[in-house]
Amino acid sequence: MLIVHHLEYSRSQRILWLLEELKVPYEIKLYKRDPKTRLAPPELKDIHPLGKSPVIEDNGEIIAESGAIIEYLVETYGRDAEGELARLQPRVGSKAHRQCRFWMHYAEGSLMNWLVMKLVFTTIPTQPMPFFVRPIARELCKTVLAKLVDPNVNNALAFMESHLSDNTWFAGDDITMADFQMSFAVIAALFRSTEPSKYPNLHAFKDRIEARAAYKRALKKGGPPLADFQTARA
Repeated sequence: MLIVHHLEYSRSQRILWLLEELKVPYEIKLYKRDPKTRLAPPELKDIHPLGKSPVIEDNGEIIAESGAIIEYLVETYGRDAEGELARLQPRVGSKAHRQCRFWMHYAEGSLMNWLVMKLVFTTIPTQPMPFFVRPIARELCKTVLAKLVDPNVNNALAFMESHLSDNTWFAGDDITMADFQMSFAVIAALFRSTEPSKYPNLHAFKDRIEARAAYKRALKKGGPPLADFQTARA
């Protein structure tokens, strides 16, 4: 049986959602974050050298990286999907295919970099440090957020909001694997935003995926994609 090595509060939630949509039988091996560092436990390195999640095992093969896993699952188990899931991988050469490919890469290649930086510079001032260092750390992080991180996060949010004003899903009218890849990024981006109410189309996308029965099943099995420590704002 396919095994998902699932780290709590992580990107691997979107893998569970996809498996639920495709009705693929799978087993979850759940890993807890270190309560102090919030990092993945060292046991994940026994599965893959990077020690990250998601990682899946299928037919004796270990596959890491969200995008690679999503593509593998769609190619392996989505070929016979029916109804709205029949176009998870759009026809090669179509506009939907180009859009799907773009958003599959954009999620981790561009967007998540800024969201991780937002989380890091938001939480640094809350970490233990000598009292005389704290004001310096606070001001430094505040400056980096204001001058570098927040403008890029806001630009990304505006870009996605504009795109979804003309598209129901990220690749067009049909749900594709890009929506699974983008799901975690959109949820995280809205949490990181200083003005989340400015993005009704992104909220509508989030509401659409959260209303799906398969997504609800994935949440019940794997828990929420974000924890309180990941949703802090500057």
